[in-house]
Amino acid sequence: MNDDRSAELLAEALRGRIRGEVDASVRRRAEYSSDASNYRVRPTVVVFPRGADDVAAVVGCARDNGLSVTARGGGTSVAGNAIGPGIVLDFSRHMTAIRAVDAAARTAIVQPGVVLSDLQRRLRADGLRFGPDPSTQDRCTLGGMIGNNACGPHALAWGRTSDTVRELRVIDGTGTRRVLGAGLDAVPGLAGFTTANLAVLRTELGRFERQASGYGLEHLLPERGSSAAKAFVGTEGTCGLLLEAEVALTPMPAATVLTVLGYPDMASAADDVAAVMRCAPIAVEGIDAGLVDVVRAHRGTVPELPRGRGWLFVETAGESAAEALAVAERLAREAGAVDHRVVTDPAATAALWRIRADGAGLAGRTPDGKPAWPGWEDAAVPPENLGRYLREFAALTAEYDVRGLLYGHIGDGCIHVRLDFPIADAPQRFRSFLFDAAELVVRHGGSLSGEHGDGRARSELLAVMYSPAAIAAFAGFKSLFDPDDVLNPGVLVAPPPVDTDLRVAGVRPVPTLGFALGDDSGDLSTAVHRCVGIGKCRADTRAAGGFMCPSYLATADEKDSTRGRARVLQEVVRGELDWRAPAVTESLDLCLSCRACASDCPAGVDMATYKSETLYRRYRGRLRPVDHYVLGQLPRWLAVAQRFPRLANSLATRPRLRRTGMRLAGIDPRRTAPELAPKPLRRIWRDRGGGASAGRVMLWVDTFTDTFDPANGLAATHLLEQLGYQVTIPAERVCCGLTWISTGQLDGARVRLRATVDALAEHVAGGGLVIGLEPSCTAALRADLPELLPDDPRAAQIAAAVRTLAEFLLEHPDWQPPQRPNDTVIVQPHCHQHAVGGFAAEREILAAMGVTVRELAGCCGLAGNFGMQRGHYDVSVAVAENALLPALRTAPEGSIFLADGFSCRTQADQLAGVPGRHLAEYLLGAGPNSAAD
Repeated sequence: MNDDRSAELLAEALRGRIRGEVDASVRRRAEYSSDASNYRVRPTVVVFPRGADDVAAVVGCARDNGLSVTARGGGTSVAGNAIGPGIVLDFSRHMTAIRAVDAAARTAIVQPGVVLSDLQRRLRADGLRFGPDPSTQDRCTLGGMIGNNACGPHALAWGRTSDTVRELRVIDGTGTRRVLGAGLDAVPGLAGFTTANLAVLRTELGRFERQASGYGLEHLLPERGSSAAKAFVGTEGTCGLLLEAEVALTPMPAATVLTVLGYPDMASAADDVAAVMRCAPIAVEGIDAGLVDVVRAHRGTVPELPRGRGWLFVETAGESAAEALAVAERLAREAGAVDHRVVTDPAATAALWRIRADGAGLAGRTPDGKPAWPGWEDAAVPPENLGRYLREFAALTAEYDVRGLLYGHIGDGCIHVRLDFPIADAPQRFRSFLFDAAELVVRHGGSLSGEHGDGRARSELLAVMYSPAAIAAFAGFKSLFDPDDVLNPGVLVAPPPVDTDLRVAGVRPVPTLGFALGDDSGDLSTAVHRCVGIGKCRADTRAAGGFMCPSYLATADEKDSTRGRARVLQEVVRGELDWRAPAVTESLDLCLSCRACASDCPAGVDMATYKSETLYRRYRGRLRPVDHYVLGQLPRWLAVAQRFPRLANSLATRPRLRRTGMRLAGIDPRRTAPELAPKPLRRIWRDRGGGASAGRVMLWVDTFTDTFDPANGLAATHLLEQLGYQVTIPAERVCCGLTWISTGQLDGARVRLRATVDALAEHVAGGGLVIGLEPSCTAALRADLPELLPDDPRAAQIAAAVRTLAEFLLEHPDWQPPQRPNDTVIVQPHCHQHAVGGFAAEREILAAMGVTVRELAGCCGLAGNFGMQRGHYDVSVAVAENALLPALRTAPEGSIFLADGFSCRTQADQLAGVPGRHLAEYLLGAGPNSAAD
């Protein structure tokens, strides 16, 4: 019997025993084959339990069928401890309740799937917080944090996760439910085990705060509280499955101040830790200049930093702002830094901390763009040894000719780094480096892991760090909970070699057929493997202000995350799935092609491009879905409809005819067709005496402005003419090819882009600029044009000459925006603009106008053809409910809805009955009743 059939039979058996969902599909197993580590292990089935009874039933079924069980939360494990070959239990979908918060006792009771940032928001009103705060806190779960004993920057003051745990309710590997707390009686044999291993526990474990490798058995010692609960923390799902946890909380500090200290390098910064720690900071984070350079290149700028090539970000606290500042000033005097900056402004502080947050994600690529991998990403040594360790570690990386970007929790000796290991080509060299690095860290009294756990990445290396007696103790401890090795086998105890099941080992290049993918050397395999599983696409961007990933926010299903889609495409380039497989179709179906991942994903995953490339491969030379011919070639049909706008509008308003036509065209009949303008912009332009005469500013007449909203083009023209410019438009009707691109009709897109290059080349070669009004088309000219025509040097020149209207106006020294201090504006940035070029110019103009602005974060949900396609309407509306629709419902009376994107205006009009305005019209007119209306 084949694996797929066996998986489905197991799924059928489980469905009869639990309330939660069970999925054995090829697509789902691909999505859960990796976490944020280097490893790939396809599960047999994935289960989404709804409660303790489901978890117990799964363990029973696994035991009956000789399968393993692996717990998973946000899937952000960097060590590979959230993947397994049997049953994977995803707690993040249903078991997400915050059961209780006792503000007086400073405790909370949570289920394992609770995301940390959700808990922090719930606690804020009580002036409390959960102490540990890893960089993945907006998507990691409490169950995962307990699994690997997570820390974060503030663990220095408020401890690791093990320090917060009071009581744990678990199911062990025998299916027995246990309540672990202070004391050893809950687990038969645990007291005797502790007595028999006192020497090992006292001499080899708990030597310094960040000794995270192995089990935390030091907590079993009587002098450390004899806590079974604390010893369970960090067992990485190998001893039990968490059902509920009672954790301690800490008061939020009354006031904090950030001091940035500059040093010649990171090792010098580490040498100064003792002086820094005398000021009792609550966080001490180190950042290397290489990481700052990458963040600067990615964001364009970073806040001012003191002189140096290595920095310590030191946060101090006090009962008042004055007290916190006094401690910071003392720190600045006593530290051995070459320069410093004391920051009290919250906005400036947040901007500086963002360097650290962005860097954590961007560290996945080296400065020259090579992929950098985990595996040795969180080693720790006692802080007093850190400077020497860093210097010797630099020598070791030089010996192996690998590079990475350093940062970490310098205050407690933990260093993060990802290195450009040659895993794909030379996994043996990767293995050799890990053993040499392990010996180095052990020489400095350190730990292989300082907070991420051992997992598949380091469990084999434990024999370098610990004696045979300690290794035997680990095995003995696990056997008390899981004698049959059902739970996460191969992690910590009896591990396979560290180079087993490496995700990219042996993966061959897959040359692209459509896009150049210049940053990935034209290799689609390299491109889709940019996703290392960080999981930022699963974060609630409504709170963070990002746009990725709208479909995941709507469905909360891993299938609809950027990471889930990347995992499926990774199976395709491995040869495990065909490009036309149903799993691929299902995975990409709800991708809006919003492009937000291209800018918001720290690894630079660009799913819109990969989807287009996939559709191109799937349908090249084959019959396509009808909506590809209709929506994907929309400019062609609109050019015909423009000749008879009254007739087209009349036909579109006849209900039965409209519904029938839309069904035949593959469009959801709940949609209405936007109304064509009585006269297109190009015709108005000719009638007003304009044309393609000589001029230094060219207005790009996109299909949507031309056909539906010519007033936007006229408003932009008036603004430019007021500045003394002669405005021209392309002599011929040309197109950016966007709709062809989004549906994967790349040959047709190239035809249109070549015509565009021919139409714009002379103007641009003469120093002229091209101003775009529709953000998606502007982004296509900037990003897709050079990607699809890489061999035509004119394409890159034209892309560089494209400006948004706001960018062009800000570049003009004499232009001043009109003042509108009484206006309230709801602003919907377009996803493509957010991803390509950004919204900074528009933001600056609105601020200068004095208007009250509510800027929305997130996709409108229509996203070009996506929201029109049959089968997408409900998700399109759900995406709009993330930001757009609530903002419009609660907008103050008289507010102006501002959206440059035609899709955004259409969505607001169709779902909320709110008309939108383009920035050009708003700048030209005064407000809701302006002459430009």
